[in-house]
Amino acid sequence: MAERLRSSLQRRLFGWLMLPLLVALPLLGLALYEQVQHSAQTWLDEALEDTALTLAGQIDIRGGEPRIDISATMDRALRFDRQDDVFYLVLGPHGEVLQGDAGLADLQPRPVPQPVGGTYYGEVRLRGRELRLAQLGQDCGSGVCQVLVAETLHKRDALQSEIGGLVALNGAGLTLLLALAGWWAIRQGMAPLTDLSAELEHRDLHRLTPLSASLPRELVPLQSAFNRLFERLARAAEAQREFLADAAHQLRTPLTSLQTEIELAMLEPHDQRLDPLLARLRQRVQRSARLAQQLLSLARAEDRSVDVGQRIDLRDIATESGQDWAHRDLPSGVDLGFELADAPARGHAFLLRELLENLIHNAVNYAGAGARITVRCGNGGEGPWLEVEDNGPGIPPAERAAAMQRFRRGSSAVGTGSGLGLAIAADIASRHGGRLELLDAHAGPGLRARLTLPLPGPAPAA
Repeated sequence: MAERLRSSLQRRLFGWLMLPLLVALPLLGLALYEQVQHSAQTWLDEALEDTALTLAGQIDIRGGEPRIDISATMDRALRFDRQDDVFYLVLGPHGEVLQGDAGLADLQPRPVPQPVGGTYYGEVRLRGRELRLAQLGQDCGSGVCQVLVAETLHKRDALQSEIGGLVALNGAGLTLLLALAGWWAIRQGMAPLTDLSAELEHRDLHRLTPLSASLPRELVPLQSAFNRLFERLARAAEAQREFLADAAHQLRTPLTSLQTEIELAMLEPHDQRLDPLLARLRQRVQRSARLAQQLLSLARAEDRSVDVGQRIDLRDIATESGQDWAHRDLPSGVDLGFELADAPARGHAFLLRELLENLIHNAVNYAGAGARITVRCGNGGEGPWLEVEDNGPGIPPAERAAAMQRFRRGSSAVGTGSGLGLAIAADIASRHGGRLELLDAHAGPGLRARLTLPLPGPAPAA
């Protein structure tokens, strides 16, 4: 739940980038709208003023009194407009109507008379209709004549709506474009960090080589910190492997000697009542020797200096293991068989023999008396494979993943195992770039441990 609620860095950067845009763009759009609207209104007002100036130019002084004559043709020209109704009125110095629509004298609010050359623009009402008015003062000799030109607001309203729509549309488009550009830029900027995360995701104790990718300057300290961490982890892992190898090596010799002494004691004359005790001691020593060998194998499996790119054949490894097991005492009734085919691969022969040794030992130890164990190898479409199958109780599917962890055993496991065999086999498989699977037996109850290696190709780097 916390992971779902935690926002990503990309979304956080995108949010902080969009916040000022979402605030600034509407304000800029409103300012642009006002400027364009003002320019359009000014242009239309100037058109009204031009009409008023045309009318003012027609005023003539005769006998000291102003006169104006407008022909029918000129009247139609002055009133012509595709969208609005145009009205005009010329008043004498004393407010008398000289020409035009006398009804304009009823405008509300009534405009104040303008001085010579003065022009007034405003919104007025005439009989319930909204009009835009331009009023001009003109010298009439004995006074100042007033020229009024008004028109309805249809084209102004249409122009206002069109300007608002265009500003909104362009603002929305610009917002979307900036959002896409910002998201793309953030993703491109975050790509090195994403690549670094992907690289770190594939790192483990077997791959602690320094990060060498070319990163932006801000990420170089982070890369250096990881490389120093990898260096410390590599030293710690190497120290652990050396400890395991040294401890296992030091334990093997005294344990082997102790086992020999116990076997000699059992051959010497002694009280027969001590036989069960000596047998238990031998069993415990054998188990300890086996554990020391497994610890040594574990250290070797984790040693990165081991070359796992040698040309081998899984059939040869299985044959050598079979020859070794032929000289061992198997539990009563246990049948160990081999079904082998050519399986060329790349790997390390000793480690793969140890893997097979652990799989067979597990099958012998846990399958029980009278078990039938079969070792097979071959070559399939996915690559060379090796498997050990038994008809014992097996491991429940839900417990198989845990069974391949160190010191973990299945809930139904019997015997004296330490829980390291499958873990070592899984580590060796991983070291070779392959995988170890615990599957059901081909027929009936039991367990099938199957190793699949990559198709043989160029030798992998150690």
